[in-house]
Amino acid sequence: MTRNTILIVDDEVGILEVCAGALQLLPDTEVLIESQSARALERLQAGGIDLLITDLIMPGLSGVELLRQARRYDPQLATLILTAHPTVETAVECMKLGAADYLAKPFLPEELEAGVRRLLEGRRLQEENRLLRRQVERPFAGGNILGHSSGMRRVCELVQQAAATDFDVLIIGETGTGKELVARAIHQGSRRKDEPFVPVDCGAIPEDLMESEFFGHERGAFTGAQARSLGLMAFANKGTFFMDEIAQMPLRLQAKLLRVLQERRIRRVGGTQEIALDVRILVASSLSLEEAVKTDRFRLDLYHRINVVRIEVPPLRERAEDVALLVRHFLDRLTRAMARSPVEVTPEAMEVLASYPWPGNVRELQNTMKRTLTQSNRPVISVDDLPDDLVTRSGHGSGGTGSGFFAQRERRLAVFEKEYFRTLLGTSQGDVIAAIREAQLPRGTFYRLLKKHALNPAEFRSRSENLTART
Repeated sequence: MTRNTILIVDDEVGILEVCAGALQLLPDTEVLIESQSARALERLQAGGIDLLITDLIMPGLSGVELLRQARRYDPQLATLILTAHPTVETAVECMKLGAADYLAKPFLPEELEAGVRRLLEGRRLQEENRLLRRQVERPFAGGNILGHSSGMRRVCELVQQAAATDFDVLIIGETGTGKELVARAIHQGSRRKDEPFVPVDCGAIPEDLMESEFFGHERGAFTGAQARSLGLMAFANKGTFFMDEIAQMPLRLQAKLLRVLQERRIRRVGGTQEIALDVRILVASSLSLEEAVKTDRFRLDLYHRINVVRIEVPPLRERAEDVALLVRHFLDRLTRAMARSPVEVTPEAMEVLASYPWPGNVRELQNTMKRTLTQSNRPVISVDDLPDDLVTRSGHGSGGTGSGFFAQRERRLAVFEKEYFRTLLGTSQGDVIAAIREAQLPRGTFYRLLKKHALNPAEFRSRSENLTART
């Protein structure tokens, strides 16, 4: 992660030298020493301190008072108290003020180093947990990249090639095609696979908070900034930072992002120091960045900078041969999650699914399978189990015009269905309840079939009334 800064405060120069010598070999750590507590307080007010190590009894501000003042500026500041005169009362007071540990003089350098490592690790975990709670991530549970179409085979090839490099990648595709899934596959195949993968949706973060969320902020950088914040990009250090819907990033931040991409350094909001990062950046967009550049909504230089490795994920309507594979995958996983027996799909239903244009792409298909399993407990999914609007838009709601087996059977079945329901409504004299009971069909399916064949029960009731009037 980013570099840690430790401030050691003690009026004894010898103690400062011992502490600095014991901690100077810690990785990614800067050690500051201060013999006057008043100057130490000024350093704490300036921010940027991760761990305070302070003597308890000093001229001027005591260690207790220094700690009390420090907690006002950074409530999360980790603190280690040193003292040659430990008492229960002072220990309790320090712990109440938030001191994380208490070390009695004289101490061994190894004891100090072990305590500091423990405190820094605790602060890191605390910061990571806070960032994970704040992190805006659109969940996509698509499993592995699936598909045997030529378009998806090409995507898999590009993923493998991109994973072998450390270049930034631009992923293009409609909403729901699985762009984040592609980004995760690149990360998992790269040398950074054991480091953090941090995804964020640029369209889900308010513009006035985006800079702070991405780059972090120092204490007092703006109203409500009571402590220093690491920032999501620093959290992704040594790993992969994925920005979805980058076209929705404000122009002001696009300029800052361009510099980060070029220099691999960030500056927190309200900060004066630049922080070096080792992070791979992947970006994605469902909108045309070329059009956004033409309309001055996206910087041309940023577009050229991110358009190094480009992966275009095809929409599901262009790879209908992958639908059956995806349906089987989602059904297997969902039935296991629901503790249900395996579910099959009839050939007619699968043809409907393959013919539907899927404007919401793979995400819509996944949600359709969830909805279908929720509404049907049968072991086989038929056309009647699929949503009505899906069946209609697939072109299978009113018969086909082809000469294939399913098309001809659909036409003959349509003739049978229409005649059956005309006879049924005539017999029941337009009584829908009686007709449903006779047909032994779910109410939704019955109404869908009536709509499919343009049959109105009221017409059969009026016919019956007219015949009664004549007699």
